[in-house]
Amino acid sequence: MRTVAEAMMKTDFSHLPELAPYLKQPNAMPAGAVGKQGYLRMEFAKDVGGRSYLADLDRRAPLIVQQALYFDEAWKELPCVYILSSGGPQVDGDRYYQEIRVKAGAFAHVSTGAATKLAEMRANYSGQWQHLIVEEDGYLEYLPEPLIPCRHTRHAAFNLLTVHPTATLLYVELLTSGRRYYGTGERFAYDLLSITTQGNRPDGTSLFREKMALRPNLQSLSVTGIMAGFDVLANVFVVTPPDKAEHLYRNTEPFAKNTEGFGRNTEGFERNTEGFFSNAHSLVAGITQLPNRAGILYKVLGHETEQVKREVRRFSSSVRETVKGYPLPPDFPWR
Repeated sequence: MRTVAEAMMKTDFSHLPELAPYLKQPNAMPAGAVGKQGYLRMEFAKDVGGRSYLADLDRRAPLIVQQALYFDEAWKELPCVYILSSGGPQVDGDRYYQEIRVKAGAFAHVSTGAATKLAEMRANYSGQWQHLIVEEDGYLEYLPEPLIPCRHTRHAAFNLLTVHPTATLLYVELLTSGRRYYGTGERFAYDLLSITTQGNRPDGTSLFREKMALRPNLQSLSVTGIMAGFDVLANVFVVTPPDKAEHLYRNTEPFAKNTEGFGRNTEGFERNTEGFFSNAHSLVAGITQLPNRAGILYKVLGHETEQVKREVRRFSSSVRETVKGYPLPPDFPWR
């Protein structure tokens, strides 16, 4: 098992070319100093009675983990864990490392207590390295709340998904355009979001890799082919055995619809000069197969966070039902 110091070394993204303009140290505490490092390692296992539980936990402030809760009435053996942060938004020079492991035959639901906010930055960047590991016949669903980048945010993240061929991982990335309703708005006012997600087998075999390097100051993100005028993007990675992936792919229809009642087609949408859907209630989704028969990738675009979250949760429920036979319960009304 690697030490905390070895783990935190992975959160240094200074080698990325897109971060080259943002390597200056903050005037206060330097990047990655004590107090600017968040560390978390969780491990879930299955007991002899068939219930999964949080078997091991190691953390460093500002990351906090609540005890495992068992509130899912349909799946009473499922531990539900929320990751919290006592440090407020991430600021320049912050570094975070998270590792979540699900042992053979175990299962878990993990989320965050609130949205991850990225504060305005004057120097350097915030970085997060995350490793999700699901062993043989394991099941993990990680549905965090959205990422909200403020003006002049610089953020780099690497997500490594290590999944056994018989296991299933449901992992969601939910990105917003910024604080749209703060003052005059901060829609795509950040400097950089660099996010890489890679899937591996336990022996190191690479399955897929997706990278987004979003730089609104260099290119508009509202054009067709990027965000197309939308404000919220959800990436839902489902790494699962081929038979489960095929079932989900066959039974999930891509759509473009108006959530106020235009139906699952493009009829009734207004289009502006850039060619994207301008109706504030429009929502689009698409599905594709991941390389190497690793699973599927489901993408959702919308104007409001709540409507995208609802669609992600609907799809996530279909994933859980396909793999485990249980629906995802309705989200709490205050989330």
